[in-house]
Amino acid sequence: RFGPGLPRVSDGSLLFLLHLVSKMRDPRDGGSRIGIILNGSPLFTGGAGSGESEIRRYLLQNDLVEAIVALPTDMFYNTGIATYVWILSNHKAAARQGKVQLIDGSQHYAKMRKSLGSKRQYITEEQISELVRLYGSFEQTAQSKIFPIDAFGYRRITVERPLRLNCQTSAERIGKVLEEKALQKLDSAAQQHLLAALHAMDASVLHRNREQFSKLLKKALTAHSVSLSTPELKALMSALSERDPEADICMTKGRPEADAGLRDNENVPLGESVYDYFQREVIPHVPDAWIDESKTDAQDGEVGIVGFEIPFNRHFYVFQPPRPLAEIDRDLKACTDRIKQMIEGLSA
Repeated sequence: RFGPGLPRVSDGSLLFLLHLVSKMRDPRDGGSRIGIILNGSPLFTGGAGSGESEIRRYLLQNDLVEAIVALPTDMFYNTGIATYVWILSNHKAAARQGKVQLIDGSQHYAKMRKSLGSKRQYITEEQISELVRLYGSFEQTAQSKIFPIDAFGYRRITVERPLRLNCQTSAERIGKVLEEKALQKLDSAAQQHLLAALHAMDASVLHRNREQFSKLLKKALTAHSVSLSTPELKALMSALSERDPEADICMTKGRPEADAGLRDNENVPLGESVYDYFQREVIPHVPDAWIDESKTDAQDGEVGIVGFEIPFNRHFYVFQPPRPLAEIDRDLKACTDRIKQMIEGLSA
């Protein structure tokens, strides 16, 4: 019943939806059509790979979602939030197969003469008929949008950038050495030998190649009989280095080391090559970036984790241009003149 995924514990809306799906009649026996009213969170909460996204992926890729209808706000007694009717079917008509219909019914309402708690609006019989007609006609209009299933999917790729560090044995950085927890565990004699080795190095030189500095550091440590474990040496290098965009790229086993602080994600539309998208949208801005190809989707094994969301409001957004500046200036002048008159009246 809940095989496709589990949402976060604070929101069980999609569990109700999966429960209804589990009760649907087999398509060979005529199938079922079901409806459920949910809030907006099941449309978009959860990133790629999350329980919510995997549930949406299951519903959409199995072609179960027939339509989603946005209702007006203030429709229910205990909340004024926006709500949506999900209509699911496992026996779609041929024209609806592989497609999802979004209907904007948020303006189909009438004001109640007297509110009942948070319920201040209702849908008239004529408006209900209009929404049913929009659903039944299955046509592309200003209030009814039709999308292929892949339009709601994307691949989240991880974009890595190389780590660049400069290194120096300045007094300030040496002062940070014993603040590292791994080095605080050394006995006092070992700490004194370590500080002596660092002071013996040229503090005026700023090294922009970590590998070269590492060789000099190990040579100085050996000369002062200092032996450090790998974690201790890593902590020492961390204290003596700082990020520097002009420094050489830090290499590990012949490959660039990724900088976790510069790591980013990109959502590539489903069906588009992640590499074509990367070359077009990322490389012009950060030429040294690369895709972490170890992050693959658990189901299809391809680079990038597949996610699904239904950005309902984005598809029905209508841009409202701002008022002309002359009109805004005129209103501001009228407001300031009125404030001056009020101040003058008080001073009089």
